[in-house]
Amino acid sequence: MAVKVFGIDFGTDSTKIYRKGQGVVFNQKSVIAFRNHKKIIAIGDEAFEMFGKTPDSIDVRFPISHGVIAEFANMLSLLNCMFLDLTRIFGKFRGSAFYIAVPSDITEVEKKAFYDLVDGTIVRPRKIYLVEKPIADAIGAGIDIIKSQGTLLVNIGADTTEISIISLGGIMFSKLLPVGGNSFNEAIINNIRKKYNLLIGNKTAEMLKVDLVNFASVRDDSENAFGRDLVTGLPRECEITTELVNDAVSEQMQTVFENIRIILDRTPPEIAADVYHNGIYITGGSASLTGLEFLFKTNLSDNKINVCDYGSMTVTTGLAKIIEDRYYDKYAVGLKQALAEDHFDI
Repeated sequence: MAVKVFGIDFGTDSTKIYRKGQGVVFNQKSVIAFRNHKKIIAIGDEAFEMFGKTPDSIDVRFPISHGVIAEFANMLSLLNCMFLDLTRIFGKFRGSAFYIAVPSDITEVEKKAFYDLVDGTIVRPRKIYLVEKPIADAIGAGIDIIKSQGTLLVNIGADTTEISIISLGGIMFSKLLPVGGNSFNEAIINNIRKKYNLLIGNKTAEMLKVDLVNFASVRDDSENAFGRDLVTGLPRECEITTELVNDAVSEQMQTVFENIRIILDRTPPEIAADVYHNGIYITGGSASLTGLEFLFKTNLSDNKINVCDYGSMTVTTGLAKIIEDRYYDKYAVGLKQALAEDHFDI
């Protein structure tokens, strides 16, 4: 009987599961909802819809934070529920092999937590392999990482941005920053609160970010947002402009640009030359923000910028290629090898 093989990208925002030969079979929010802190009542997108609207008896949890597992027990419960849902469609998972994408710039304990998470599920895996996210990301973006040419990759996710330089199939430098889509939302919330004395929710901030952010156009669009007036305590509507949202996101992105400059400053001249000729590759869920390429060029001296289509799926696409093509076998390693390997951190 053929062994079932799965790839998992545990994202702060969403968890994606790929099955060999069938494609992505699960792609939902990394969220779980409990009633009275015990009974699971919803997972994934359904649980996320409850966020910000629940009574005291319902608790909505986000088990992954800043790219790592923050609540192991809750994440284990969430993953088991995902597997139960998929079992009804594809049959039992027991004896399957799993490829897990993990951030590069995290501790050994945090890497091992991903392994232990899958190993402790109801599916009882036959084999578990770890793949460093920057490697899967680059392969998914269509970059030939085997070549001696250096590549600078910037993955802007929900809670983190991972900046990596890859050459000859290995990671030379990697830096994980606490900047991402959620921090953009927080900045938008704070700017609106300061300017208009209006408190909006995270989902409203997300909507404004998606609808209004545009770094490539001089036109200042606007959109109405609803929130709570901090003076009267009553619901109120306010017109929010592109300029305000752009300023909030741009302010957060300065940390990313500063760290890119630091990494390039410490990069060997030959690799820096490769980056100049090949450009900087932008992936991740926040890569879809309108005009992001223009913002990068403005802050990084007009370097060539390559914004990947479907940036939120590049890691999953890379895992799929590693699973399907034996050419990439060496990038999936066991736990001991993953913990023994190292690279230069900035």
